Amino acid sequence: MNAAIQVEDGVWVLTRPAAEVPPSAHRDDLRRAAGLPRWRAGRFLRGRGLLRELLGTTVPRLAGADVVLDERGKPWLAGFPRAGVSISHSEGRLACAYAAGRAIGVDVQRPADSLGAGLAHRLLRSHAPAVLVLPPAEAAETVAWVWTAQEACVKAAGSGLAGRPWAIDVAPGASRGRWGPYRWISLREYSRTPLSCAFEACPQE
Repeated sequence: MNAAIQVEDGVWVLTRPAAEVPPSAHRDDLRRAAGLPRWRAGRFLRGRGLLRELLGTTVPRLAGADVVLDERGKPWLAGFPRAGVSISHSEGRLACAYAAGRAIGVDVQRPADSLGAGLAHRLLRSHAPAVLVLPPAEAAETVAWVWTAQEACVKAAGSGLAGRPWAIDVAPGASRGRWGPYRWISLREYSRTPLSCAFEACPQE
């Protein structure tokens, strides 16, 4: 997915290998990266660089805004409180998302080589037995897709792990669903690496 994908009206997602993303040169991003360890600063600036690329191609007037964190660590654009943004990193892969007028969360996850039974039962609950009989790599990939949807939901809500993402019921193989006021979509048609986003549903839904 080298170009941004419009998931639905006003909701955009972009993902790319981190090595292909130029680091952000935005003054505020550089200021925030200055106090980080070198490896973390590089990842941080590439994540911000991808977000600014996404904004530059979808809503250019927002591309230069400072990215600020609320008290729970959720990113927002300074001066644009209703512009939802999210960034995710996983082992050399980056993803970011933007939603006009609503909160959003995005998560990308490179699958492990195999799947432990404990993790499967924690994330899948009643679905775990059917997944654990799959070949190890397939089972791990299945769980990675589930986890991206669960994590995207709590990132949209701004609750992170405190929102208990593992308790969100996501059926293996599903491409979309709902969790409270949020809808989630797994971008299976666009990304070989598990990638999902979640965003506030419109009031009439």
